[in-house]
Parts: sequence; C-alpha cells; structure tokens
Amino acid sequence: MRLKSPSKYLTCAVFAVVLTGSATADALPASQLRCGWFVNPTPANVWLVDRDGEWSIGVQGGHQAEGDWPLFKPYRWVRTSGNYGYGCACLRVVADPATQEVARIISSVSRPLRQCRVDRALTEPKPD
Repeated sequence: MRLKSPSKYLTCAVFAVVLTGSATADALPASQLRCGWFVNPTPANVWLVDRDGEWSIGVQGGHQAEGDWPLFKPYRWVRTSGNYGYGCACLRVVADPATQEVARIISSVSRPLRQCRVDRALTEPKPD
C-alpha cells in the first residue's frame, strides 16, 4: 500500500505533540491510580498519603492541582476541625514522582474508611 500524502501524516504527528505538551523527557508521566488517606486539615491544604509517601495536591496560597476532589459521605469522613479532616480515597492522577506533586486529578472516588484502616502500609492520620 502506498501513502498518497505522507506530509499529511507528519502534520498529524506534530499536531498531536502540540496538543499533549512536549515530547521531551521532562513531560509528566502517564496517569496513575493512587489510593490512601485524603487529608484536608485546613483550607486549600490537601494531600494524599499512600504506600509510596505523601502526594501534595494543594498548598494554601501556592500549588493547587487541577481536577475535582473526591466527595465524601459523612460516614466516610473523619472531622478534625469544622468540616476539615480526612477520609479514604482513590485518585487517578498525573503527578511528578520526583517531587510527589499532583498536577492533575483525572478522577476520584471516596472509599470506606475500613479500606485504609486495614491496609498495613498506611497509618491513619492523627488529629491535632
């Protein structure tokens, strides 16, 4: 089979790189599923603690990941101060493994507290 217009395909490939960002090694990795304690102790401060460590989602006055946080039913949320606290969640994220900073939340779902409590790799957050 002979391609009639190879330049058309080259244009599509270049366009795809432009849409997805750069084609360099500095690009963020593919999305990954991370499950653990979703901690939100104060306004705009939030992170996810999983078996690989603490992943920064937001810092008040600083970095805030794009995307929606999980929604928690009252029985899936431990209040530590007003409406702030923690719960168990799974998030599909794009994150930088070197800094453990989440750039984007693609999807998120709350999980029963029991799911994180029985995971020996996780330690339940302590209220201050």
